Amino acid sequence: MFHTKKIYFTPDLKISEIIPDNPYLLLFFEHFGITLPVQDKSLETVCKENGLSLGMVLTFANLFNGVTQVSDPELSFDDTKAIILYLKNSHEFYSGEIYPDILNTIEQMAEVNDSSEMSLVKKFFINYFSEVNEHLDYENKVVFPYVLDLYDQIKNGEHRKKRKEYSVVQYRDQHNDIEEKLDDLKKLLIKYLPQKNDRMLRRKLLYSLFELDYDITVHSQIEEFILIPLVEKMESHLNQSK
Repeated sequence: MFHTKKIYFTPDLKISEIIPDNPYLLLFFEHFGITLPVQDKSLETVCKENGLSLGMVLTFANLFNGVTQVSDPELSFDDTKAIILYLKNSHEFYSGEIYPDILNTIEQMAEVNDSSEMSLVKKFFINYFSEVNEHLDYENKVVFPYVLDLYDQIKNGEHRKKRKEYSVVQYRDQHNDIEEKLDDLKKLLIKYLPQKNDRMLRRKLLYSLFELDYDITVHSQIEEFILIPLVEKMESHLNQSK
């Protein structure tokens, strides 16, 4: 949908100057609860005002801007709550905003395009939406409470409590790349769906899918390369303190 410039973010960059280069950053800031207007404030200033770790926000922002070198981000256990907040807010964006909007567009397309391929698009997305909701529900009800419980134990100086023998390893093992199926849907729309007076709706749908794909790809990277390693360190810290 947009061409983005792969600029490596630094603390002094002004938010108002970087958003025009990558409008997807609007979503990034919203996931942290930061909304417009931002005046001429720098990333560092906004982090201070919102009680966010500058290092964490820079790591996330660079991911969102296409810089994927996050092999060893310098994050602390105190970043845990902000990371979970970001992920929860992105879940709300998926289930409460963009997925319903995409489904509505598909239903409008189905009214003007009665091809068998259009029926396949609708069925495919409904099944995909169900799978995504199951994934988000698991994270909201199992993974995030577990992570926050670990953090509370560390902050309270407690030894690790048994929690049905659960570990972040189980999350890593079942962590799937739900964004892959979006590629199949985009290909179907671009390569195979017959044109039946649905040009504007198809373009709107593709724009929404590209926007979703961009956000959910970064979301998965944050979970895989940032959250899971951090939780493994938390588990190790509590196990060693027994």
